[in-house]
Amino acid sequence: MTDPFQAAVPESLDDVDLGVDGDLDAGTGVDGDREGPAPVVAVVGRPNVGKSTLVNRIIGRRQAVVEDVPGVTRDRVAYDAQWNGRRFTIVDTGGWEPDAKDRAKAIAAQAEAAVATADVVLFVVDSRVGSTDVDEAAVRMLRRSAKPVLLVANKVDNATMEIESTSLWSLGLGQPYPVSALHGRGSGDLLDAVLEAMPAPAPPDTPRPRGPRRVALVGRPNVGKSSLLNRLAREERAVVDSVAGTTVDPVDSLAEIGGQTWQLVDTAGLRKRVGQASGTEYFASLRTNAAIDAAEVAIVLLDASEPIIEQDQRILSMVTEAGRALVLAFNKWDLVDEDRRYYLDREIDRELRRIPWAIKVNVSAKTGRSVDKLAPALRQALANWEKRVPTGQLNQWLTALVQATPHPVRGGRAPRVLFATQASTSPPKFVLFTTGLLDAGYVRFVERKLREEFDFEGTPVEVTVRPRKKPSR
Repeated sequence: MTDPFQAAVPESLDDVDLGVDGDLDAGTGVDGDREGPAPVVAVVGRPNVGKSTLVNRIIGRRQAVVEDVPGVTRDRVAYDAQWNGRRFTIVDTGGWEPDAKDRAKAIAAQAEAAVATADVVLFVVDSRVGSTDVDEAAVRMLRRSAKPVLLVANKVDNATMEIESTSLWSLGLGQPYPVSALHGRGSGDLLDAVLEAMPAPAPPDTPRPRGPRRVALVGRPNVGKSSLLNRLAREERAVVDSVAGTTVDPVDSLAEIGGQTWQLVDTAGLRKRVGQASGTEYFASLRTNAAIDAAEVAIVLLDASEPIIEQDQRILSMVTEAGRALVLAFNKWDLVDEDRRYYLDREIDRELRRIPWAIKVNVSAKTGRSVDKLAPALRQALANWEKRVPTGQLNQWLTALVQATPHPVRGGRAPRVLFATQASTSPPKFVLFTTGLLDAGYVRFVERKLREEFDFEGTPVEVTVRPRKKPSR
């Protein structure tokens, strides 16, 4: 992409067309989702029948975590999909089993919740195995839901297996659709049937309001991300277990916090660097990175009862480098005593000195303590993330600043700051046009003063320097 500021810098502000309102024309960052509600298609079935592979086939990319062992998917995970110009939401679920216990029971409950909120259900069966007792129990559950159900005979790799899949008529769900999720065989016919089963689309002139603001819940394993999601969503939206690493795929949910609806995304706990992870953990790390990139603001959870460690620092770096607004939630505050608070204050001063601008909230996902304070913190961080400073006001302030504290003299000369402009928002990016390079320390000084003057709490701010090019001789 061409840098709009690589051209020669004007001699002064008078040479720049600032437009009617005194602002340079610049992008506005992330646009809100103005799409209306899409039909929901839930993919269910017993463990290891290829549900996540089918989801990846339908959305056209390897998004859902897949591994050749049962139980990789544990929550219900939604993805955007499109077929023949019609968009819809497809929901991947964990393996459903009757009479499940412990974690398997929670996974099955998530699958049943996906069915209850779906417009169409895809019931996936392994055609190589045929119908089982678990499949027949699942059919009874689906009939109670009274939702349209399409029977998907997966792992049909050739014509012979396609003929054998007709035995699945015995399940009583009508025509089985033979597909190979791995190779794509039959997926087009299945998607055509899905579109026919969907409710009629809304008229094209139906107004589409801005969608909920997107919030990523990130942190290292077992800091309480899924517990906080369940607390905010007021339902058991994500599977919670004392064993670290329960969440694999990002789990999204709409939750009303402080009178406003938010789209919350619970992510996998980041245990290692992506380059050092392997298997499910590697793909979970990639999904977490993608969830941060897709979000507008991130809530980074830290375990207030334990010391801040390098792993927390890496996650914070990921969020700031992605340019997302930031709220720090110190979870498990119910476990913090007076001694721990004393040391935590010093850890914050020492370990988080790179991000003194982050908004901090002390919460307890277990007891619900202060979770209502997250909404004002999110709103403030997003407002500052999208803030634009008028060019005239910015340069009046900058002129006074450089006159009061000029750049240090280097080699008998000091570079001058000619003027500045805000290049974009989300996050705020500022460009200083100068007569020469500025010391890194002076740029940090300008950024710090910029934050103090215009209040950019909760958002990263980027300040870059564009030295004036010398005319060629």
